[in-house]
Amino acid sequence: MKIGYACLTEGVPNTNFKRCTLKNANRDNLLKIIEHNLDSLENIIKYNIKNNIKLFRITSDLIPFGSSPANDIPWWDVFSSKLCSIGEKIKNSGMRVSMHPGQYTVLNSPNEDVVKRAIEDLNYHNRVLDSLGAGIDNKIILHIGGVYNNKGKAVEGFIDNFQLLDNKVKQRIVIENDDKSFNIGEVLKIGQTLNIPVVYDNLHNRVLPYDLSKDDKYWISLCSETWNKEDGVQKIHYSQQDVNKRKGAHSSTIDIKKFTEFIEEIDLDVDIMLEVKDKNLSTLKCINYIREDKKVSNLEMEWSKYKYTILEHSNAHYNRIRELLKNKDEYPVLEFYNLIDEALKKEETIGSTINALLHVWGYFKSNATEVEKNKFTKYIKGYEDGRNSKKPIKDFLCKMALKYEEYYLLNSYYFYL
Repeated sequence: MKIGYACLTEGVPNTNFKRCTLKNANRDNLLKIIEHNLDSLENIIKYNIKNNIKLFRITSDLIPFGSSPANDIPWWDVFSSKLCSIGEKIKNSGMRVSMHPGQYTVLNSPNEDVVKRAIEDLNYHNRVLDSLGAGIDNKIILHIGGVYNNKGKAVEGFIDNFQLLDNKVKQRIVIENDDKSFNIGEVLKIGQTLNIPVVYDNLHNRVLPYDLSKDDKYWISLCSETWNKEDGVQKIHYSQQDVNKRKGAHSSTIDIKKFTEFIEEIDLDVDIMLEVKDKNLSTLKCINYIREDKKVSNLEMEWSKYKYTILEHSNAHYNRIRELLKNKDEYPVLEFYNLIDEALKKEETIGSTINALLHVWGYFKSNATEVEKNKFTKYIKGYEDGRNSKKPIKDFLCKMALKYEEYYLLNSYYFYL
């Protein structure tokens, strides 16, 4: 079982992606942005490899205006060496990647121009994966589209327009149930008609169910019949409802207890793409739960990244986690992450923020210059008096960590969450 996340990272430096407006889409600017985005993708892949994350969805924004005439750069040739290098890292690590075009890529639209643009966009996504040297088990996920007041015709439109796709694109396409128009039963029928794999989304099925008497395991098992050997291991999407938002809104983090109940219920070997706001953080949480080498050192590694962020929220939780990890013979993964989740929900106070700031400052106070010591003291005083926020203080400490090469801090989430 591989567990992964989509597109972006939380708390990982140098992994942001840039865009530009059509007005600024000149050759020089596009080349700079593409180079930056490929560097970011490479940094994400390196991060994934380091953390044993073997499932990842690449952002559609990798190449700005990738499917538009506004970008006439043959980026696949210009950056072929870089793309091959990234692709080799993906392949050698056993990672599986995918892409998921956005809401405007609608293959079943009654508007011919929209369909034409959808086909161009799918060609672009396929070209990205081809340029990385990814096999056809690295998929492009697609929703069926709109209903347009006639679901039967909408389905026919998808089936007819699917035939217009290049064969290489067809081999990559997998279709997914959504939460507004096409439920899992309807998507399965389309998948069976076209002989293409179906991705089951558990939260979409909760919002737009086909048959409430059937559970997740039933639908995942049924979808497995649409996956052929060349498609790779069956893949599903898993998310949890944000109780404070509209139906279908993804939660900010994965509740580890609910996740464990889900995988125990389905009891199937599938690849799971998490759709969650905190991305890689929840992915590591779930990976640490299912991993075979259940060593407390794995949790200690996680703790090294979280500890000062937790201290910033709750000194009590900070101390409870430290105590929890003292027993090296146990693997309290559920309690560990539950305490982290509880702490992050607590509002920071001036006292808790300063406590964390002073702990981090402790890494520098022996080596810092008098100017730096005075600056830090003024920052703290200004924060206590309400004259400045914590941000400039944390920015200052981040620069100090870079200057004094305190990689323990730089590799933590403290400066990024």
